[in-house]
Amino acid sequence: MKKVLSGLFVLILLMVNTSAGEDRLVVVGASYGKNVLAICDSKGEVLWRFDTAGPQKGHAGHHDVHLLPNGNLLFHDSWTKTREITLGKEVVWEYDSQTENGNSGKKVDVHAFARLPNGDTVIVESGVGRIIHVNRDKKITREISLGTEGRQKTRLMRVLENGHYLVCAERPGVVSEYDEAGNIVWEYPTNTRVFGAIRLKNGNTLICTGSGNSVIEVTPEKEIVWEITKQVPGTEVTLGWMTDLQELPNGNFALGNCHAGEDNPQIIEVNREKQIVWQFDEWDLVGNGLASWQILTPEQSAMVRKKLAAL
Repeated sequence: MKKVLSGLFVLILLMVNTSAGEDRLVVVGASYGKNVLAICDSKGEVLWRFDTAGPQKGHAGHHDVHLLPNGNLLFHDSWTKTREITLGKEVVWEYDSQTENGNSGKKVDVHAFARLPNGDTVIVESGVGRIIHVNRDKKITREISLGTEGRQKTRLMRVLENGHYLVCAERPGVVSEYDEAGNIVWEYPTNTRVFGAIRLKNGNTLICTGSGNSVIEVTPEKEIVWEITKQVPGTEVTLGWMTDLQELPNGNFALGNCHAGEDNPQIIEVNREKQIVWQFDEWDLVGNGLASWQILTPEQSAMVRKKLAAL
């Protein structure tokens, strides 16, 4: 059953929310038995879907997904295989971290990746503890060590505007900023099995704490200046395993609410006043295992709709 705010309150919020009239598409990647990559509209209607191989039983394997500028999707089909697929469902590139570039026989899993403007793909290889850049020919063009003390076991990574890497290590539960040489230049300990972090436009860092059931905004000086913990104020929406996150063009935050159970939405958009102004609640499609998703901009949404119409 879906949690809803009072009808009048929601209507007022939607009237003042700048995203309410936008054509908003959402890319979702879910596992825990769902094993689906899909594109939905803002109301949850599925416009496109691709059934993935899925990871081993009982484990989530879809922890990252990106719509590329060419309209293809970068996702991972299993713990180790990163793939680029067209909306026509043709796999046009893949990289298996289990077998490539010295990893054969090693324990490795992938939870984060990104495509750079030069065409290289950044892949974080958890377990072996490295960030690699690989080109279309699967050759490594850069390699960075994640260090020791548990930082080899990662979740999300985001490439920052300055070229650094913002990496979440589930254990020991730290968010670390690495420079291009692999030096840690900033770090924030969450003491949780932290999942996701992004650098905000104001220079602060927004962190979804995973098992901490919270989202926090911290300054460069590591002061918490904004947070939601356990439950969204004024609602019955409880926070589960907090995962993916986005800063939206309207200034609101989109937050991944994974493992929160059937009675809670899987993605929520909140404003600075900690009010829910939009939610994605599609239990039948994604179940309890939606960790990775991306809310598309109106421009991206228009491109995707055009490509889908041409299929």
